[in-house]
Parts: sequence; C-alpha cells; structure tokens
Amino acid sequence: MAADPAATATSAADAGAALRSGRTALGIELGSTRIKACLVDVDDPATLLAVGSHHWENEFVDRSWTYSLDAVWSGVQAAYADLLADAEGRHGTRPQSFAAIGVSAMMHGYLALDADGEPLVPFRTWRNTTTGAASAELTELFGVNIPLRWSIAHLHQAVLDGEAHLSRLDSITTLAGYVHRRLTGRHVLGVGDASGMFPIDQATATYDADLVARYDALAASRTAIPPLAHLLPEVLVAGRPAGELTAEGAALLDPTGALRPGVPLCPPEGDAGTGMVATNSVAPRTGNVSAGTSIFAMVVLERPLEHVHHELDLVTTPAGDPVAMVHCNNGASELSAWVSLFGRFAEAAGSPIAPDAIFDTLLREALAGEADAGGLLAYNYLAGEPITGLDEGRPLVVRTPDSRLTLGNFVRAQLYGVFGTLALGMRVLAGEGVALDRMFAHGGLFRTAGVAQRFLAGALDAPVSVAQTASEGGAWGIAVLAAYLDHVADDRGDGAGDGLGAYLHRDVFGGFVFETSEPHPDDVAGFAAHLDRYRDGLDAERAAVASIALNGAAR
Repeated sequence: MAADPAATATSAADAGAALRSGRTALGIELGSTRIKACLVDVDDPATLLAVGSHHWENEFVDRSWTYSLDAVWSGVQAAYADLLADAEGRHGTRPQSFAAIGVSAMMHGYLALDADGEPLVPFRTWRNTTTGAASAELTELFGVNIPLRWSIAHLHQAVLDGEAHLSRLDSITTLAGYVHRRLTGRHVLGVGDASGMFPIDQATATYDADLVARYDALAASRTAIPPLAHLLPEVLVAGRPAGELTAEGAALLDPTGALRPGVPLCPPEGDAGTGMVATNSVAPRTGNVSAGTSIFAMVVLERPLEHVHHELDLVTTPAGDPVAMVHCNNGASELSAWVSLFGRFAEAAGSPIAPDAIFDTLLREALAGEADAGGLLAYNYLAGEPITGLDEGRPLVVRTPDSRLTLGNFVRAQLYGVFGTLALGMRVLAGEGVALDRMFAHGGLFRTAGVAQRFLAGALDAPVSVAQTASEGGAWGIAVLAAYLDHVADDRGDGAGDGLGAYLHRDVFGGFVFETSEPHPDDVAGFAAHLDRYRDGLDAERAAVASIALNGAAR
C-alpha cells in the first residue's frame, strides 16, 4: 500500500490498464473555493491516478451567501476536464468509464426544488446566519441543537417568513444531493450529509421519526407544505448503491460525449464526512479538523452527550456513527487575503513570488513569533459566527499600545485567529468529558509541514497528525467512498462486509505514514493566554458589527 497517493507504487503500465478497463473510482467535491476531481485505482484506493480542479467563489447577493447553479455545472465540467487532461498527461489515456463515482460538497444550506427538480430560490449556503428565529424554535421543540446553517432551519425560517416559493415546494436537498440527483435522477443522500439537514436516529440510520412528526405538526399549523418524508432525500449509509449515471448525467458531466452512462454512484456525502474518510477518523476517540473557508472539527463519540450545547452539532460518520461537530463559519479566507496582500507588495517591489512560496514563508515566520502572539488579536470574521453569537462579521486586527507588532507575531495571530473560535467550541466538548486519542488535520492550510499543525496541537492541547494527502482532502475521501461501494458490491469474501472503518484501516491506510505534532508546553500556555484575550476582545468585534454597515458606512 502506497504511503503517499501522489507517489504511487502502481506501475505506469498498471495505471494505464486500470484507466482503460474502467477499474477506477472518480470523486468530485464542491468545496468552498475549489471544485476538485480525484481519480483512484479502485483496487488500491491509496493510489492517486489523476486530479483536476477549478477555482470558484461564493457571492453575497441580496444579503445572502450563494453560488449560482450555472457556476456549479461549469465548475464541475472544468474540474472533470482538467482531471482527464492530467490522466492523459500522466498515463497516456483518457478514461471513458469508471467502476464507481462519488459526489461530495459543502454540507448544510438550502436548495428548494419544485416537482421537476428545478430550483425555486437561489442556493442558500451554510454561511448564512439569517435563521436565528427558526433555529431557536426548533432547538426548543426537538431538545436537540439545530444550528443556523442546517437545512431544516432554513426551511422553517422560510415558513416563518411566509416565503412565496413554499407553495411550489416539492423537495429540499444539499448541494451534493442536487448534483447527484442531476447525474442519476435519484433523490438520495449519504447519512453524514443528511445529518446536517435533520436529526438522525442512531438506531435506524435515518431521520428521527418522532422529530419528523413534531415538525410536520408544527409546520401544518403555519402553512401548507408537503410532509418532511416527502421533502427530504432518502438516507443511505456508505456502501449502499445510490443509482447509476444516466445518459443525461453523463452529458452534463462530460459535454464531449465521451463518458459512458451506467456507472454506479455511491451515496453523495458532505465535506465533513469525506474529511473523516480522508483522515481515517471514523472510529470512536478519533477526530479531524478540516480547514478551508470554514473550519470545523469532527469527533466520533463513545457515548451520547449529557447536555445540549449551541456550540456543538450532533451529526454522523458516513457509516452512521455519532459525531460531535464544532463548526465555525470563518476559516482561512482572511489569512489568504493577507497572503495576497504580501504577494502584491513583493510584485510592486519588483520581486514577484509565487503564492505557495509566500504562504510557506509567512507560516514559517510565525514560528519566530511569541507564544501568545505578542498581544496581537486577529478576528477572521468575514461572515457571522454562531458560536460567538455574531450574525455578521467584520475582519479585525486589534492590539494594545504595549503589544509587539512583528511579522512573526502578526502571522501567528492570524493563525491563532483561524483556530480561535474552534478552540472555544472544543473546550465545551472537553467539558463533556469527551476523550481523543489523536486529532487528524487536512486542508491546504497544512501543506507547509510542521507549522499550522503545531499551532493547532497547542490550541487543542492534543497530538495532531497530518498525512501527505492533507491538501487533497475530501475529493480523495469521496473517491475512496466510491471505491468502497465497488468493494462491497464485489463481495469477494475477504471482509468486504465488515464495515467502513475496517476497510479504511486495512485497504486504504495500511501503509500510510502520518506526521504527528505533539503539543509543546510553551504553545499550549501561550495559546491559552491568547484565547482568554481573544474571548475578551470579542466585544470589539461586536462593536464593529454594530457600528459599521457592510457597505462601509456607519450605522
């Protein structure tokens, strides 16, 4: 088993044969800033055969965060075409079929469809924080925390607001569910993604029937919409067949007409679930942190939590096991903006530097910063942050006259800012007595070895491990889930039915080597002091939100 999918142990001849015979699994993930495609050998999913990507960004339209669905399809097609070109460049052949395909995307949000599967309103992403009234009412009704970004909160807010589109509403889904439906015609969802739409019953691995009945009664008292059993996608656990690529779906994915229909698809999943797969953290006492536009931690539980916490979601792994999720709306975007600023300075000075080199240089400079970032505070709040009670965000850099403004302290403060709100949520989880053996991390933030994961280890006071697949993340994770579908269907009698966790441990991660950063006492103490200051400084963030409108004018 290859220790690094990028450094494949499979020979060029074997890779070409796998591509020509269709013994490959394709994963496509629609992340917050990139749509990525990933191709693996279905019989050796640790072997990465080709990749493709397309950059895109969310838009703030009419005070709502969204992506246009035209951009969804142009981006998916571009990422797929990029992957085909990469396969041809590496192996001299372009695949025309696959053993399995999987689709993943950002969790949560709201895609409302009519009876023909056409959208009724623009896609409302996880980043929107306009569902406070609905979230509060549903949390009280269910006795379970219903975060602002959950699909049921968006639906109920539409009910509370009496939105006109409800009269034509036939189904709701997530972004992954929408793309999967267009490719297969099936209105289904993986249990991990579904658990961010509506609470899941662990015993049945589908929506909690009692809570469904409670909501139907509540909604009926307000307006006339179809029952939730009709609106919500069918729930499937990992390894279950979720339809086949139709002729229309094949043409949508590959407008050249070369892709053949009939390929099986695994259940569509959310980026949280694919991140768990990509880090082999689906067993109890394991967890992972995914850092991108948002940042979130997933911790697999040994037992139910004792209390309801607004900082914690209760979701599931792709196999349906219970997970506590700490989700922060704001991740590395503000840090990336500063990297771009330094890049422009280098260009203006006549010494242009590649973005990855700027990122690497700045992160390494953070190692020279003081353990508490020298008294500097950086808030990365481009959007509202429910964990800290903010409906909107204002990025801020705050310091006192006696703070030490150095480049190392500044960059360390920006990194601490990425992890700050996450650490607040993780301390709530620690208060519940939840134990972790190791935390895994993935996302582009961890490409620079030994920096971000070191600071995260200090922030969480726990070992943090990173694999060389860290930057591929969920696209590789959903390709592995597609390979798992083929593995279960093949029924070779070699343990295919013994569960996702055993499959990952034996057939995917058997030869992987992780780089682990142990928490350094100075980093732990420094971050703890910084976090106390960060929590107190939130009053400045609240004041900025209250006084500065989004167009820059004073309120």
